Amino acid sequence: MKILFISLGCDKNLVDTETMLGYLTQKGYEITDDETEAEAVVVNTCCFIHDAKQESVDEILAMAELRKSGQLKALIVTGCLAQRYSDEIQEEIPEVDVIMGTQAIEDIVEALEGVLVGEKRNFLPDIDKPLPKLGKRMITTGGHYAYLKIAEGCDKHCTYCVIPKVRGKYRSVPMEELVEQAQQLSEDVGVKELILVAQETTVYGTDLYGEKKLPELLARLAAIRGIRWIRILYCYPEEIDDDLIEEIATNDKVCHYLDIPIQHASDNILKRMGRRTSKAELEAIINKLRERIPDICLRTTLITGFPGETEEEHEEVLDFVDTMEFDRLGVFTYSQEEDTPAAKMDCQVEEDVKQERWAEIMELQQAIAFEKAEAMLGKTVLAMVEGKIADEDAYIARTYMDAPNVDGYLFINTAKQLMTGDLAYVRITGSNEYDLIGELEDEFSE
Repeated sequence: MKILFISLGCDKNLVDTETMLGYLTQKGYEITDDETEAEAVVVNTCCFIHDAKQESVDEILAMAELRKSGQLKALIVTGCLAQRYSDEIQEEIPEVDVIMGTQAIEDIVEALEGVLVGEKRNFLPDIDKPLPKLGKRMITTGGHYAYLKIAEGCDKHCTYCVIPKVRGKYRSVPMEELVEQAQQLSEDVGVKELILVAQETTVYGTDLYGEKKLPELLARLAAIRGIRWIRILYCYPEEIDDDLIEEIATNDKVCHYLDIPIQHASDNILKRMGRRTSKAELEAIINKLRERIPDICLRTTLITGFPGETEEEHEEVLDFVDTMEFDRLGVFTYSQEEDTPAAKMDCQVEEDVKQERWAEIMELQQAIAFEKAEAMLGKTVLAMVEGKIADEDAYIARTYMDAPNVDGYLFINTAKQLMTGDLAYVRITGSNEYDLIGELEDEFSE
């Protein structure tokens, strides 16, 4: 049987998809990316904001038509939308055979085989259940990099966020399992870059070991010979301590790159969001990082148009972005999610105002990003090759400053043959908006 997977949402969801793919391929199922030849479809959904929910619903409806036509023998819906709206999906889209919650990943084989013999039942275990032992994944990112999900769930309960309701409490993956999986990814798949993800990476280990263990995890992962880069995403600013900063500064394999979602810069809005930092504290941690690690690349995300946000508070965000000059920055317009405290707050901001404020922040950040790209001219950087540009003597690559699929690229002009995953030293010769252009100087060697 050929199975099509549609994985939506974040990179953490992608790890769940790869885990399910691993379970199925070990049982002999064949995976396809062609919906015209698929006999079963699994849609791994997202529901973080309205647009993500709509995308998930659209994909389910499209696959429901194939199920109705008789092409598909099974349609399974899993992930966050499935967890949150299982009753609605069951009632409104009867073509869906099985609904699997966020903590039912290891049940995928049983779910599929049940459908094939006419036994349809949903899998919606307790969202706070203990994590299963890590399984062997089927990597879908090309093999040179992979995400390593180090924890599940979240305990922060920000007022705009549904994640704790669909993913449960914070649970760290035991360190031994993470090191074992990283070793396997390096040796069997050829992974050179590990990207650590979780709803929050900075408090890793507190539930298992009684203290933060991210610095120790980084040290143990760096000891794996084949791993060249380790990148950390989703670092809550209030949890970044001196031990973590020192590990990043002194560990040669840890990229000088941090993704720090701050969400806002107004103390009033930060408090209404349920965030645990003030603007002064954000400034302090950013300045400390830059002082200890001068070449650190900082990425952040902001939410504009949060309930009650005034024009003055929006201007405060603009001033903060202008002052801090983040290397990378993304902005979301506030999405009013049901069953969250923020959805019930007074003074909801009009959609057109949200869009105007979004555009103003992005215009400012664009100017900052373009200036930073131009400032790279003449510098030599280490880059990881992503692939060749067809019919040209040029390659697409990423520097330590660029996470896959969210940041920019480095285009390398060279007639020399390079392979995806190769590391090379590149001299920057130009820039094109967010992207860099360079020439090959030398291949990397240990």
